[in-house]
Amino acid sequence: MKANHLLGALAALFFAAAPARAEWSSCLAGLRGAAASAGVSQQTIASATNGLAPNDAVSFMDKQPEFTTPVWDYVAGLVDEERVEEGRAMLRQHARPLHAAESRYGVDAPTIVAVWGVESDFGKSFGKRPVIQSLATLACEAPRRNDYWRKEFIAALKILDHGDIAPEEFYGSWAGAFGHTQFMPSTFLGMAVDLDGDGRRNIASSAADSLGSTANYLHKSGWRSGMPWGFEVRLPEGYSGPSGRKGRQSMGFWQSRGVTRLDGSGLGEGSAALLLPAGRNGPAFLVTKNFDAVYAYNAAESYALAICVLSDMLRGRPGIQTPWPTDDPGLSRAERRELQALLTRNGYDVGDSDGVIGTKTKEAIADFQARAGLQRNGRASLKVLNALRRR
Repeated sequence: MKANHLLGALAALFFAAAPARAEWSSCLAGLRGAAASAGVSQQTIASATNGLAPNDAVSFMDKQPEFTTPVWDYVAGLVDEERVEEGRAMLRQHARPLHAAESRYGVDAPTIVAVWGVESDFGKSFGKRPVIQSLATLACEAPRRNDYWRKEFIAALKILDHGDIAPEEFYGSWAGAFGHTQFMPSTFLGMAVDLDGDGRRNIASSAADSLGSTANYLHKSGWRSGMPWGFEVRLPEGYSGPSGRKGRQSMGFWQSRGVTRLDGSGLGEGSAALLLPAGRNGPAFLVTKNFDAVYAYNAAESYALAICVLSDMLRGRPGIQTPWPTDDPGLSRAERRELQALLTRNGYDVGDSDGVIGTKTKEAIADFQARAGLQRNGRASLKVLNALRRR
């Protein structure tokens, strides 16, 4: 009897999966046809899509950290002394292509390197998912923006067809962004450049091409040479005036409302918008059009702020001076690695102590928080780290 029940259950699973397989095959056939109509060769289409099955890309659509993580956690994990030191080393190591990119596109080297550091940790973290597979999955199975993913899928096949990126190095994020500075395929087609002069625009294996392509992207997004991205400011007590990245006003406008630089000096010339990433009780910034150019790279204010602050620190300037409005700050990557090591010492399985706060680490933190009498939210924070240090 038990065997019959098992066979029945297996049969039900098989027949339930059949429509899904048929829908996938039908969608993939449509994608192949659209790619052929867009001029991609049949050889490239067949090589890239024969035997293709969906992956887990859809599960990440609503988990992007720049939109789901408190800004103080987000910035702390991306802008730390470790990344500043390595970024300065990259400035020295890649001085020649950075100078060429700056001369050609007017974007300063610290800003280019800051994008590189945030996007892929200077080439150490490209993502491990095949770009074609992820984009096909999203085009066919995503709950929204299917036309966008379809366009990116076709763009990715064009990249392979042209030969700029080899199939074996065409790996990236769940969303199909790839290379040192994580371009989407359509962005690559429109913005990538061959800075090293080898005849290929290869942001997967050429740091020079990646740095030049990033500079070109920022240039075309409105970057103005010689203009700062912005600076941190102090608001008058009880400030209740306008704010928001799109509300650009003259410096005189902000000065008349009591906004000053941190040292109390005047704001200078030009125009800017008042950015309050954590509200009026946290750090405040006046940001220019150059901040908007960085924002265009990935439309999240916390993302743009991390890059801009990192670029300042690469120049030897201080980071954010005003404390975030929290009694439980975020952790640097070194502190996150320490937290994971302490969790492991306390009997939790979090995998490698790599500073990446994944599902296993979050589950372990949540369990530890419950045992330690802390708020149970799975967040890697200073309170959790200090509690672990006391064990």
